[in-house]
Amino acid sequence: MAKEIPDLVAEARAGTGKGAARQARREGKVPGIVYGDHKDPVAIAFEFNKLLTTLRAGRFMSTLWNLKVEGQEDVRVICRGVQKDVVKDLPIHIDFMRLRRTSKVNLFIPVEFINHDKCPGLRKGGTLVTVRPEIELVVTAGDIPDHVTVDLEGLEVGDNIHVNDITLPAGTKATIDRNFAIANITAPSALRSSDDTSDDGADEAADEADA
Repeated sequence: MAKEIPDLVAEARAGTGKGAARQARREGKVPGIVYGDHKDPVAIAFEFNKLLTTLRAGRFMSTLWNLKVEGQEDVRVICRGVQKDVVKDLPIHIDFMRLRRTSKVNLFIPVEFINHDKCPGLRKGGTLVTVRPEIELVVTAGDIPDHVTVDLEGLEVGDNIHVNDITLPAGTKATIDRNFAIANITAPSALRSSDDTSDDGADEAADEADA
C-alpha cells in the first residue's frame, strides 16, 4: 500500500524579493518559494502558527508534501531549506523543490511488526525492543510505501533483527550501507534479575575462596 502524502496548505504570494517577503512577515505569514522541475518559481506564504506547529512535529525536511495552493494544481514538494531568525530561532523563509512522480527522494518510513503471537520469545515473556521505529529509505515520489514490515514469527529471546534480515518494499533501498539493527527480543525482566543475582552470588563465592 502506498503511503498517503500529507497536505501542506499555502497561499499564493504577490511579488518576490526582500520587500514582498517583509510585507508577508508583517502580515503574520512566512514567505516561501517553490522551484524546480524546469518550471518558473512560484512565490507562496504560510500562516505562521500553522507552519511552526508542523515544523515542530518533526521530520519536516524529510517528508514528501502535497502542496495545496488555491487556484493552482497540487504539486509534490520536499523542503530544501528553512531560514530562521538568528535571535528568535523562528522561521522567516522556506524553500521547496518540486518533484516528479519518478523522482527519487530520501524519506523515513515507519516500521510495522507482525505475528507477535507467533513469536516464541515474546510468549516466554520476552520484550520487543525497537531500535529504529522508522527506517530512512530511498523511495520513488509516486510510489511511497506505507510501512516496512518486520515478521516476528519464530524469533527467540536474544534474537536481533537487522535490516538485511527483512524484505524492504519493492523499489526502495536503505540510505545506510551497513547492516544496522532494527529491533531485538530481550529476556524477561525476572530472568534478567535472576541472572544478576546469580552473578552476584558467584562473585561473593569467588571473593570468599580468594580470602
